[in-house]
Amino acid sequence: MKKASPALMAAIDALRVNRDSQALIADCFTFTLSNGLILTTTNADVPVTLNGYVYRADSILVDGLHYKAVTGLEVDQQRITLAARPTDTIGGIPILSALRNGLFDGCRIKRERAFLAAWGTAPIGSVILFVGRVATIDQLGRSTAEITVNSELALLDVQMPRNLYQPHCNHVLYDAGCGLARNAFRADGSVESGSTPFVIQWSASEPAYEQGLVTFTSGVNNGVTATVKWANTAQFGLAYPLDRPPSIGDTFTIYQGCDHTFASCGAKFSNQANFRGFPYVPAPVSAY
Repeated sequence: MKKASPALMAAIDALRVNRDSQALIADCFTFTLSNGLILTTTNADVPVTLNGYVYRADSILVDGLHYKAVTGLEVDQQRITLAARPTDTIGGIPILSALRNGLFDGCRIKRERAFLAAWGTAPIGSVILFVGRVATIDQLGRSTAEITVNSELALLDVQMPRNLYQPHCNHVLYDAGCGLARNAFRADGSVESGSTPFVIQWSASEPAYEQGLVTFTSGVNNGVTATVKWANTAQFGLAYPLDRPPSIGDTFTIYQGCDHTFASCGAKFSNQANFRGFPYVPAPVSAY
């Protein structure tokens, strides 16, 4: 059963009484990336303001995410087509380039239908038709992308024991189980001469930032978050190249990474009390 506000229910009841009445609806799509960036768009011809967001009518086009109702629990898997122009960006990066670079991995997508009394006015109410997450990018062209989206019930479709016994820690660095404060292991810096989309020159770099994250806070890459693949005392490399080359002086915030071993948890973070691995599990052997 879909929830609707009393005002929306009253408006729908009024439409039922007068069958010649016109119902104005707009499908609003919300894309929430794992790094916190949000993209909002609508299939209406005019912008729609809903839940504090402005859903643009001149942005990307989305085809798909149909409403489906079944008895019982079933993971709903759908394919959507996303069309975008080079000028359609998120965090300053063209949408299709962001898809190619993996910024939409795990992205949460919501389709919400808004009901309006007149175009350009606030919606009477809305109903959520679909909520899911990006599963795979099936096809990526110059102007369109084919994406498979799973409903959030897919989070329950994981065949794995409750406790996974392995030498490495099961916690995600800085999550509630890890217990470390992210800001205690961060540093602010700026891009130095000789940097490329793959390698950032920074004289204050340290090997401790390997496997960490860096978020750019100014310049053409403002808001972009990337994974640090390796680091030394003069520079650090990214797992995937930036869509645009950074400029000297562009600022960023970088966070230390973790290899999830018991030794690093103690030597680097002094956090072995929260280690969620089993370092003394015997190594696998083969019997002949």
